[in-house]
Amino acid sequence: MVQAPKASMPEIEYPDSDGKPMADNTLQFQWIVTIKENCEQVFADNPQVFVTGDLLWYPVEGNNKLCQAPDTMIVFGRPKGYRGSYQQWKEDNIPPQVVVEILSPGNRLKEMAKKFAFYQTYGVEEYYLYDPDRNDLTGWIRRNSVFVPIEELEQWISPRLQVRFSLAEAALTMFYPDGERFLTFSELADRARQATQRAHQEAERADQEAQRADQEAQRVEQLMAQLRALGVEPEV
Repeated sequence: MVQAPKASMPEIEYPDSDGKPMADNTLQFQWIVTIKENCEQVFADNPQVFVTGDLLWYPVEGNNKLCQAPDTMIVFGRPKGYRGSYQQWKEDNIPPQVVVEILSPGNRLKEMAKKFAFYQTYGVEEYYLYDPDRNDLTGWIRRNSVFVPIEELEQWISPRLQVRFSLAEAALTMFYPDGERFLTFSELADRARQATQRAHQEAERADQEAQRADQEAQRVEQLMAQLRALGVEPEV
């Protein structure tokens, strides 16, 4: 008796979007971009730190309903590069170690409790939640497989990021490991433009110096030629 071939299971799709907006307002968007872009700069020279924002993270293969899209997440031990989503089983099963969420007035307690449980269950080591309207920062760190609150966040230094937090001003301030302040996207863009301008100016100065050196060499050569015409052999 010939057995009929078994029907193959349909391939599970893991959508790249959950249909929700990245931010509810301009203030939330500014903070998301600022933290994500500066964290990328912190680890710009490390090819094995993946920093992203608003990317769907699927922790369990076969379950495309179980996911979250942190405002910013940092994964140590995974290469930089494009991803439509973060499918953990394809990433050496490494979960994001650091997650940052920015609150907006539209966030609901039930939604944030669900995120907290998700991050705790699936391996996040440090979780930071910032409310820019109230300038309120809350943080948790993993201890014995569960989150415990970080009691004092003023001047707190993230164990993973080595980034320092301060709430002394009217808004959260974060600092690079070298002590430099996190910059907004526009400030980063201004700095990049200034660096480009300085590079162009240095290149122009180098070209001018090279031209002056060439002109001086030509004058010396002309003088030596004139001396030879007079029967004088110049000493080199």
